[in-house]
Order: sequence, then structure tokens, then C-alpha cells
Amino acid sequence: MSEEHGLPSGTTQYPEFRLRLPNDGPEARGRLLADKGTNGSQKFVVLAGSPARAEVVPSFPQRMPSSYRLRQRLIDEGTLVASTGLPGWLQTARDVECNSPSAAAEILVGRSANGYTEWKSADGHPLSDYLDHVWWGRSRAWLVRGSNVSGLDLVQRLWLSEGMVSLSGRHLRKGIAQGISKNRLRTAVDEDYASTATYNQKMQLVEEFHAFLARMRPGDTMCTISGGRLYVGEIAGPAEQVDSEDGRSNLRRPVEWADHGHPYDELPEELQQRLSAQHDVVDLTVVKDLLDGLGLSDQDLIDEAEATDRDPSVEIPALTARRELELPEPTDELAAELLVHSTEWLREVRDLLWDERQLVLYGPPGTGKTYLALKLAEFLGGGPEQVKLVQFHPSYAYEDFFEGFRPQEDVETREVAFRLTAGPLRELADLASREGNRHIPHFLIIDEINRANLAKVFGELYFLLEYRNKSVRLTYSGDDFALPPNLFVIGTMNTADRSIALVDAAMRRRFAFVELSPRTEPTSGLLRRWLKREGKDTEPAELLDALNSRIDDRDFRIGPSYLMKKGVYREGGLERTWRTKILPLLEEHHYGEGVDVEARYGLATLRESLG
Repeated sequence: MSEEHGLPSGTTQYPEFRLRLPNDGPEARGRLLADKGTNGSQKFVVLAGSPARAEVVPSFPQRMPSSYRLRQRLIDEGTLVASTGLPGWLQTARDVECNSPSAAAEILVGRSANGYTEWKSADGHPLSDYLDHVWWGRSRAWLVRGSNVSGLDLVQRLWLSEGMVSLSGRHLRKGIAQGISKNRLRTAVDEDYASTATYNQKMQLVEEFHAFLARMRPGDTMCTISGGRLYVGEIAGPAEQVDSEDGRSNLRRPVEWADHGHPYDELPEELQQRLSAQHDVVDLTVVKDLLDGLGLSDQDLIDEAEATDRDPSVEIPALTARRELELPEPTDELAAELLVHSTEWLREVRDLLWDERQLVLYGPPGTGKTYLALKLAEFLGGGPEQVKLVQFHPSYAYEDFFEGFRPQEDVETREVAFRLTAGPLRELADLASREGNRHIPHFLIIDEINRANLAKVFGELYFLLEYRNKSVRLTYSGDDFALPPNLFVIGTMNTADRSIALVDAAMRRRFAFVELSPRTEPTSGLLRRWLKREGKDTEPAELLDALNSRIDDRDFRIGPSYLMKKGVYREGGLERTWRTKILPLLEEHHYGEGVDVEARYGLATLRESLG
């Protein structure tokens, strides 16, 4: 026992820490011990007479079962009793030794807590400031795989039962300390794994070891997968290098795991995307808010937030992260603006986008495919800021569409070098996945989608179009990439363009196809509706119908947009448009057939047929 404080030896190096209870409540007091618990976390003593909340939040038993059981045991044995000086509060009747600072905080506040930041010294410094060689900053989340380590499932065999997480460092030299720099670690791995790992394997080992030893810290969220379930816990102490007979778990960290895992198939899609990254150590901080809300109702999250001193004007991150993505219902006003015959038709297109997330509008030229795609995307996305358009052509490639190395001039040195540059899809995907944007639909419009070599343009992205809950390793940057759930793709396809073969079965499986044809609505009556709205004579619509009735190939029938321009209705405009826009298309269609296009499709012929 320490003579100064009457506490176990090893405590005098740390100051006394204090914990302010919620809603400007009283302060609890405690000390950090040098001794470690069975799983390697540093113990913490809550001093006698420290106050505690009388109630716990409803989610506490589920989120932190070990702390909840400890609190109940302390109440049952008379260690946590009603306070005599603070009505409505509990207090500790004696010193209480806990396995970690977080557990010590949790038994007092009755909810999950990060003790490394919530326990503070008298001058306001968090407990984390008093620990050596730990990388501090915003609390992070991590995935470490342990279900197939040299043929063994360490998650079930070791991690959950002993409260830990580990990495194999069989060939790594002894004495590798927590907080080691990446440069020193790279030198050690290069030497220690010189004959047992390839260059790429050594690069990956450096990244994983550095994350485990230098970037993870107590209080971070830890995840692992086993038996089709995701297990979540909290890192409870520093990293250690220990002897392991089989070499499978040389590097270890203590973790306080929740009792039950979450079925993988029921996880949010964005979380499944991140978990599918093929690495042994993955930074999951971008989806930490989703992890924080797993297994909890909205009310549970509200109760937890109210049990803290949180600013009520600030949104609860876990609630914000689970905000539902929605595509608004098309309205009668939208149908009227687009001159679509039925709002129900627009709703069907919206539902196809919601179900498939990729859709192609196809039909002959002039059927308004691009216009409709843009206007519909702007309505569903909430504005033009969420819409990006790109047009495919025969020389378009993956490097243009997604990412590739392109020459760029340095502004200062004026030297030109090849740098990795994002294409329109990568830019839009990054925007859609930005925090705060994930519930907002974003749209990529691909005009003339069938005019490029689609396999060449999409590359590995073809896989992601069908498997939105997965991620892939990118060709150039090497990043793990997934298409955000709120990214939708609308393509347009001109069926009269014979320069490129029809799309293959792989694309047909990944896209829904909606026809815009002059023989069916909403295209067949579009010109009449437009003429009526503009107060013009209906003759152009009758001429167009007569023209299309003479064209046998439906892919070469003429769309109404050729006759929906102001120039058509100036003096001589209809004749000029017919002669310079419509007849040349039909000349090409009948090339080599000996058809007199003017005699068959000319205005004089059509007017005569109409009487």
C-alpha cells in the first residue's frame, strides 16, 4: 500500500482523476494503477465515497454487459449504496478496483463511456495524456480479422473468451514497442521478413503492424467477424508483444467485447462494404457512427445522449448515420413539367432506380432521353449539384471514367509529371460518400452509354454495379473502393447507332432498361402535349405520326424533340428542319437500297397523305 494515499503500489506516478457525472452532477474520484488485469488492460480504482447515477440507460446491459454485471454485483453486495449527502444519487462505500478506466466510468454513469477521455486530472487534462507512446486524436474504429489465422478461428478460441485481439508477428524481433514509427518498423520488417515475405507482403505487414502498435489506442472501437457475425468491443489497454508457441498471436491488445455478435447479413450496406475489404487490419472510422448504433433503437440512442452533457442542439451522430436514404415520389407537377402522360409512369421509373440503382433509357434519336434523365435526376436528387453528366465515345477508357495517371504541370517548377487523377465517377462517388451527404441521392448520367467499350471503361467496377455491398481493390491507386449506396446511374442509349454492337449480357443484368419509343407513351403523345402547351397548331404532330408509320424499323423512327425547338416555328423553319435534320437520317437508314427518301418521306408527300 502507498503511504501517501493508502493505495496499492504503483499508483503514485499518476495524479488523482475526476469524473463529472451527467447534467452537471457531482464529481467522482479515482486513480490509475500500474497493475494490469488478466487481459492486459491497466486497472483503475474508484475511490470510496464517489457518487454514481441511480439509474442506467436501457441499452447499457447490451452495450457493456461486463460493466453492467459489475455494477449490479456492487449494488447487491452493498458496495454501491444510496448516498447520504446527495439525495437521488448512489455512492461507493469502499474503493472499487476495475479492469480499466472505461469500466470504472461506466459503473458510475450507467452507460458506455470512454474512460481515457472522461476521467480528467484536477487541471482538466484527460487520463490519456498520462499514458506513454499512445497515438491520440479522434476516437477511431478498427477491424482485425481472426477467423482464419493459419487454419484456426482465434476469435472463438481465444479473443472473446480471454478479452483480447491479436496479430501474428512470428518473425518480428523482440522489443518492438508501442508507438514505434513507421520508418523504424519498415526497417525491422525488411530485415526480419527478408526471406519469408514478398515485397508487397512486407509493405502490407508494415501497414498492419503500424496500425496495431501506433495508431490504435484505448477507447477505440474494435470489430471482428466470425461465424457470420460481427463482434464489437472497446480497446481497453496498450499493445504488447508476448511469446506465442504457435506464432499466431504475438502482438496483443486487451479488448472488452460485447457478449453477442450481430448477424452479418443484417448489417447496413455501407458497413458491409467496409468490412469486405481484404486486409487483416482495416480502419473503419468512416462508419464508426453506424457501429455505435448497432443493435440499438433510436430511443436507446436518445437515452444515451441524454445521459451525457451533450449539447441538445447538436445531432446525435449514430442517429444521423442511420438516416434513411429516400428517393422522393414523382408529383403531378413534375409530370406536367416533363409533359409525361402519367405520373404513374414516372413512379415506375423511380421504383426501378430504387431497386436496381442503374437504369438505361433507350430508343431512337430525338426521343428526349438525355433531357428526361437530367430532369428526373435533378428532381430525385434535390438539385443539379447532385448530378454529373459524362458522354461515352469509342475512345473513352477506364482512365477517363474512373481514375488514371495523367500528365500535369507543376505550377512552381513548370515540370510535367504523371499524377493519379480522379475521373467523373470517382469524384461523384467521393462526394456522395462524404459525411453529411450519405442520405442524399447522387446521380451519374452516362449519355450514349453504348458507344464505348463498356468492359474496358468499367473494368472491376462492373462487379460493384451488381454487388453494392462489396468493395474491390482499385487498379491504379490500390485503394479499397465501393460504390456508395446513394449513388445512382442513368444511361441513355441511341438504338439507331449501329457503330457499336449492342450491349452484352453482363450489362443487361446490371441495368434496368426503359424504352422511349415514338410508338408508345410517354413519347408518342409528347409533341402534341408540347404544341398544346405552346399554343401552336397540331400539324407537326400529325406529320410526325405519318412519317413514323412509314418507317418499318422501330429503331429508326424519329423522335419528337426535332420538332420541339423555336427555330422550327419561324417562317420556313419546319421545311428547313425536315430537309436538314430528318431526311438525312433516313437517307443513312436506306443507304444502298435505292429508296427515294424525298418521295417517300418528304413533307409534300406526307401532307398529301393527310388530305
